[in-house]
Amino acid sequence: MSLRSGADRGRVLYAGQSYYNTWYLSRELRKLGWKADVLNWDPSPAAKLHDHGQDFSFPYGSPCHVVHHLGSYLRWIGQYDIFHFSTAHGMRFGPYLHGAVAKLLRPGDEIRLLKRLGKKIVYSNNGCYDGVARTSFASWGDRPVCADCRWRNSPSVCSDERNLTWGAFRNSMADYQILLGGNRIDYNVDPRVHEEPEFYCLDEDFWHPELVIPPRFRLPAANGTVRIYHGVANATLRSDAGTMRNIKSTHIYLPLIEQLKREGFDIELMFFESMPNRDLRYYQSQADIVVDMLTFGFFGANVREAMMLGKPVVCYLRPEWLEQMRAEIPDYADELPVVSATPDTVRDVLIDLITHPEKRREIGARGREFAVKWHSSRVAARRFDKIYSRLLAGDSEPGRRD
Repeated sequence: MSLRSGADRGRVLYAGQSYYNTWYLSRELRKLGWKADVLNWDPSPAAKLHDHGQDFSFPYGSPCHVVHHLGSYLRWIGQYDIFHFSTAHGMRFGPYLHGAVAKLLRPGDEIRLLKRLGKKIVYSNNGCYDGVARTSFASWGDRPVCADCRWRNSPSVCSDERNLTWGAFRNSMADYQILLGGNRIDYNVDPRVHEEPEFYCLDEDFWHPELVIPPRFRLPAANGTVRIYHGVANATLRSDAGTMRNIKSTHIYLPLIEQLKREGFDIELMFFESMPNRDLRYYQSQADIVVDMLTFGFFGANVREAMMLGKPVVCYLRPEWLEQMRAEIPDYADELPVVSATPDTVRDVLIDLITHPEKRREIGARGREFAVKWHSSRVAARRFDKIYSRLLAGDSEPGRRD
């Protein structure tokens, strides 16, 4: 079982979806000769809104299913050289196997076994609480973003102890860690943590500026109205009731858009909460401006999708984080075409974009060029072909850019 086919460059199993990033990366790695597969172990139906594909999934609903999960895990130990996990507390093969191992041995022993067998473990960071204490994250800047977070009073979701316990385990297991957006503090300050924008990848043909909109997704003709897109997955769950206060700044955009409309600006808000990601691009494509977080400090999938579609994007870029990124990926930090704004400046920024369509087109064109250069799945495959190959070869600097 442990013998590798001579046709394979290497063998990697992505355990966990990380939205669609691993799906598109794995498809492109296959073209380069890798055995690259995706396991979707997430039991949540809501998570499937973001998924674009998988090679394996787990059944849930019966305690007997843990036997199936265990059998798959033991088989995969012999079939893969690299196990790539994603998302905070997600270094596992699903809750059933993780829970069973925790009862019989220690939590995480299924991952420790991979380590003892010499398998390479890669991890993709995702989120403010991924290895960073809540109090540490709240110390960034003059306006703590934690004050806008729905989970600010939920220690079972985010707390110093929970976040740091996870960070310690994560760092003890991972041979290579992937980050994007700075936030270098606590367990994110580690020589194995690297800024790797390519991992957070998209298919440049799937998200294309000339995307053909199916009739059922077409909006009425704009007739000069500037459409401003704002999306929040699971917004009701992630927002304060009544005010829609959340880290995506919905509570800032909703009244601001209404105020600008009262002042005579011909604009329309496009707000989406829960929709399959495959369909969402049709609405993003019909927007003129995409707006995102104003206090967090960086961006996620929504902004990358918008840039790939050639849309101008407004989002706060934390200067400290950009400087941290510049140490590893200076070109990325210097070329980033996102229009940075804060709660205090976003009104003027929006008015400028609303009243200057040529500026919107120019920023959108740069966004598309930037996204293809840094976030295309083809570029990602070439990057991770090098990283994974160097890890397997025992290279002491697998992430060097040469």
